[in-house]
Amino acid sequence: MVLAVFAGLPGVGKSTLAGGVAAALPAAVLAVDTVDFALQRYAVHETRPGYAAYGVVAALAEEQLKIGHHVIIDAVSPVKAARELWVDLADRMAVPLRVVEVICGDDAEHRRRVESRYASRDHEGVPDWVRVLERQSEYEPYLGPRLVVDTFLAKDPVPQVVSYLS
Repeated sequence: MVLAVFAGLPGVGKSTLAGGVAAALPAAVLAVDTVDFALQRYAVHETRPGYAAYGVVAALAEEQLKIGHHVIIDAVSPVKAARELWVDLADRMAVPLRVVEVICGDDAEHRRRVESRYASRDHEGVPDWVRVLERQSEYEPYLGPRLVVDTFLAKDPVPQVVSYLS
């Protein structure tokens, strides 16, 4: 079993990559955005936006790991506090933690993806380009072992990521 965290700014391709890797392993994909949007739909308001979604995803990941499933977390994980949640979970469950930091190395393509997602959104909470730039300024550099995948350059990163997780 492995706990994999696909981290990076909105619009870089985390969810697409996570889906491809999950199909190949197989693994459960747990996305913080999905939980966060569901909480919003049910009018759950938090004093710290996103905090509960991370906690719910961690709890669901723990249950999946208990029954022997590989788990992929799909989350921006922009700061150390969010990242520690995954480290603590992996330690508690005695499974390896593998971080895949996903980037889009071309700003114009990244912006195109973000704006395309924003224009076609079917729920609130999808960030526009200005919000992504704000999040970028808040994003703490990752320290420690990880695989960095540039979804702009990589033709088919799935085999490389599956190899890293195995």
